[in-house]
Amino acid sequence: MRHSDTHDILVGGLAMAVLAFMFAVSYGGKDLSTQANVGSYNVTAVFNRIDGLFEGDEVRLGGIPIGTVGTVSLDNHFRAVVGLNIDNTITLPKDSAAAIHTDGLFGSKSVEIEPGVEDAALKSGDVFQYTQGSMIVSELLNLIIDEGNARKAKTANAVNGASELPDMPTSTEDQGN
Repeated sequence: MRHSDTHDILVGGLAMAVLAFMFAVSYGGKDLSTQANVGSYNVTAVFNRIDGLFEGDEVRLGGIPIGTVGTVSLDNHFRAVVGLNIDNTITLPKDSAAAIHTDGLFGSKSVEIEPGVEDAALKSGDVFQYTQGSMIVSELLNLIIDEGNARKAKTANAVNGASELPDMPTSTEDQGN
């Protein structure tokens, strides 16, 4: 083997080792299993969209992790059915809501629980009555652009409408005094 071949093999091997290390670090802290956690109860939330939400993602209350997404499936009406494993030490009011949130603009997804006010609590097997699915970034940007265009058109109409007003007298002499 020539010296450059040996060098290329060493660089390629080092690159592969770095990639393997990065993969191990990024998934090292996550529980990739889909089994229910011991010490948790299971509730279900049904969403129209869950884009980017996966089994193992966090369930949060006030931004604090209280469980994980256990299962993700479709029902007979093609809605996303998400099974949530909630820590047994957390009691959620029955009228709580589940919403899919994104960390930052392009971050990972999580289920954020907004607690309700009822005295009755959710128990294992219950289904959230109130849910909000994920917002697609491109849809959000389109809403912002459409709102800006509507305001721009409204301003242009106001300016054009003002130019069509009859001339107003500018001095007291023009008013017939």
